[in-house]
Amino acid sequence: MIHKTTYWKSKIHEIIYEADTKAGKRFDLILIFIILLSIILVMLESVDSIDVEYHTLLDTAEWVVTILFTIEYILRIISIKKPWHYIFSFYGIIDFLATIPKYLSIIFGAGHMLVALRALRLLRVFRILKLARYLGASNKLIQALKASKAKILVFLFAVIVLTIILGTIMYLVEGAENGFDNIPKSMYWAIVTLTTVGYGDIAPHTPLGQFIASIVMILGYGIIAVPTGIVTSEMTKQETINTNTQSCPRCSTESHFDHADYCYNCGEKLNND
Repeated sequence: MIHKTTYWKSKIHEIIYEADTKAGKRFDLILIFIILLSIILVMLESVDSIDVEYHTLLDTAEWVVTILFTIEYILRIISIKKPWHYIFSFYGIIDFLATIPKYLSIIFGAGHMLVALRALRLLRVFRILKLARYLGASNKLIQALKASKAKILVFLFAVIVLTIILGTIMYLVEGAENGFDNIPKSMYWAIVTLTTVGYGDIAPHTPLGQFIASIVMILGYGIIAVPTGIVTSEMTKQETINTNTQSCPRCSTESHFDHADYCYNCGEKLNND
């Protein structure tokens, strides 16, 4: 009996956590479809005219989706040897946040709590983050971001310093009479201008201020390109791309090397059959 239970847990783990088998690929495709459907339901429910006419249908469909996510969440927990590794992992928390809003709506269903209920229902948008685990290139992007973390932090620090300097200069040049009432507000203008957003709520009026603003605008294009170049450079360094989708049945660690037999984190035997 124990052997049979272990076998089924192993099969469930292989289907839910991995995509190397036909069953695993089929499960992932179905789950992606359900996630996208749930996001569409949230969007439709936010349109008052649609919600009034099809409220019962939308509510029923949402309950079906919630129950399916609940079953998936429970299966993910029972199919690994150390459930807490999954429960408190990034995807575990996202899966939990994607599942509970509908159940919370039962508790906060009273008339005077409708405003809170509306906010709680928006938590279902977290389901779109569940898609991240099915995007193979996302692992490569995450690794590139981690590798370039120090360079990006230095770049952001430089931008903050530049913003303080520009904000101070514009405060001195323009002054309160032109909308630059204080240094923080002038820094806000510098950030908006550097990022080439340009709301227009604050604008320089003096010739010197306009000249400085022109330089800041041109500088902004170069600043936007820097982090993109840093991350792209790190991505090109990753010549080897591992397509292994296996997840450790004990600690749920992923991103193993191709043809790996054991988990690099805890040493557990992977499901290679």
